[in-house]
Parts: sequence; structure tokens; C-alpha cells
Amino acid sequence: MSTEAVIVDVVRTPVGRGKPGGRLSGVHPVDLLAGVLDALVNRNDLDPALIDDVIGGCVSQVGEQSFNVTRNAVLAAGFPESVPGTTVDRQCGSSQQTATFAAQAVLAGQADIVIACGVESMSRVPLGSSTTGADPYGSRIRSRYPEGLVGQGVAAELIAATWRLGRDELDAFAARSHRLATEAGESGAFAAEVVPVPGIDSLSDETVRPGTTVEGLAELPSAFRTDELAARFPELGWHLTAGSSSPLTDGASAALIMSAEAAEKLGLEPRARFRSFAVVGSDPLLMLTGVIPATERVLARAGLTHDDIDVYEVNEAFASVPLAWLAETRADAAKLNPRGGAIALGHALGSSGTRLLTTLVAQLEASGGRLGLQTMCEGGGMANATVIERV
Repeated sequence: MSTEAVIVDVVRTPVGRGKPGGRLSGVHPVDLLAGVLDALVNRNDLDPALIDDVIGGCVSQVGEQSFNVTRNAVLAAGFPESVPGTTVDRQCGSSQQTATFAAQAVLAGQADIVIACGVESMSRVPLGSSTTGADPYGSRIRSRYPEGLVGQGVAAELIAATWRLGRDELDAFAARSHRLATEAGESGAFAAEVVPVPGIDSLSDETVRPGTTVEGLAELPSAFRTDELAARFPELGWHLTAGSSSPLTDGASAALIMSAEAAEKLGLEPRARFRSFAVVGSDPLLMLTGVIPATERVLARAGLTHDDIDVYEVNEAFASVPLAWLAETRADAAKLNPRGGAIALGHALGSSGTRLLTTLVAQLEASGGRLGLQTMCEGGGMANATVIERV
């Protein structure tokens, strides 16, 4: 039985705007995911027949992302028909969960080599497609929460109000995200993690806006306020805008995870190892606060404190989420999302977990850091957290 699960490699596509006309909008999501699977095995000269399983994340599993998009991508990548694939939905943390499942399979001795991955084409399968015309809750949930549940944008506003985060602070954090992502892109920091998409010339991230300023962001209107919601939540300031929220995005990413013994046998050099995992449920009205208890739980399981962590990747679904996380954890803000986050780099839902992992591994290597922590807030009130150690 293996005692260590390692990350041999992890890659992503450049991200595209998740709307018609976006750079990746002409690419079928199966082909988008197949491209990173293909790149991963080719970069590591790995015989895909050795892969025990491919576990993919995807949120809107309808239309072109239906019928087990991961299995379809495995076949589209030209892998042997003997390689299975399955698709997971833990909302925004879907592919972070796939990495956890992959590592756990290795740690349990039930697999030697697993690919964890994720995809979302929000231009071709719009957000909310999977619930169009349907009630996703049912009567029993509605009776448990008679006040009614809300969308993530309103939850982000509730977080801003709870932690007293004003418009200036939210816009400043959003501007920081674009500044850091721009600096990383211009320095070539993303070059090692981004793989080309066939038929797409650019390797740059389409959602990053160089020159974003607080003054420019201040001109944007509230993204989530309606008269009905304002009457229901009179305490809210309605400070969040399109500029302080993650944009709709297309993208795919994948991680090659295996036992240390398998990596040694194949002559592959691990880049990082998994130290601990956590997943929590949280208030489904606030919805996005689970990153706070998930962080503390994953640190406790690893026997670590915040002083031990060199880099944090906290998904920037909305600016209020990492800011509330900072306020509660009192972590070093300089270690948070040092290459920018989802406000600039986008949030291709099913892909975001392994996209953050890609950036976390690369940043640990570039900075010489040893330990990294990744956490994602998730729809329905959940969060995943993972600690990795650079090898």
C-alpha cells in the first residue's frame, strides 16, 4: 500500500471569456478537456494505458457537457478504451475534489496513477443551464429554509455586510488581482503551466485586464441589486460589481497524480506531495464562508499553523470571500494569491480547482516555498481545502 500521493505535473489551458465570441468559445468542452489530458501525458512521456482512472470536475453537466464529459474527453484524447473516466460536481470546488479523490485512491492503495481534471465552457453551456425550468430544491429544503435561499452574488453581499467590507476595499482587492496577474503574465510566470489549445494562437489569459484601477472599478454599477432584493435585505450596501466578481470563463486543467513508487518506477520527478485534505459544509444562505473552517480543519489535520504556510490560493469567486477569509484567519495577505486570482484569471467552474493547483505548485517552485494551502468556496454552502508540500 502506498503511503504517499504525489503530483508529477499539472497544467491548464489559457482562460477565455465565457461568452459568445470569447477566445475559446469555438472549442467544444470535450475537446478542451481532451487537450489538457493529451498534453499531460505527452509532457511526461507517459503511456496512457497505465492510467487507472480519470476523474473530472464539471458543474453544468447538460448539453455539450452531459453524458459524462470526462469519459468523452478520455476517448477524444486518444487514450486506450480501457481507461475509465467519471465526472464530479461539487460546484466551484469540483476539480479540487477530483484531486482529493485521486490522491485518496492512491493513498488507499487502490490506484497507482490517476488524472484529476476539470472543464467548464461557460460560453457554450451558460451558467444555470442545468436548472433551467426546474426546481433544484424541493419542498423539504424550502420548509427547512422558509426565508428562502439566494444566489451566490447575494451571498457575497451578505458576507461583505457581515464583515463590514466597503466598496473601496472590495475594488482595491479586485484591482490587486488584475495587477498581480498582469505582472505574472508579463514576467512569463505562467509559461510553464499553460498548454496550447489546438486552433487557438494565443497562450495569454483573456480575462486579465491590465491597467485596472480602483477609480475605474468605482464607476461600475452594482451587479446583484434588484428592488425586490433590496427590500428583502435592507442592510446590504450592494457594493459588489462585475469588476469585483469572477468573470464567466472557459477553460480546462489537469493534474497527474500517482504513488511515489509509481513515479520512481517510471523515472518521473514529483513536483509536490499531498499533506492533508478537508471538506466542510456551511450556512447555505451565506454559502461562501466555508473556506474559513475548511482552512482551519486542513491545517489541524496536517499538524500545521498559518506560520508554516508559504503560499495561499483562495478562490476569488467574489472579492468579499478572500477578504472575509483574511479577516478571520489573520493570514499574511502578502502570501495570498500572489499571481492574482479568479477575479482576473477567471473562474471556469469545473476547472477552477485544478487551475488553482496548477498555479499553487508553480508559485511554490518559483518562490522556493515549501507548503501551500488551497481552498474553494462552493455553491450550496461547502468548501474544500488542501495542503501540498513542494518536493
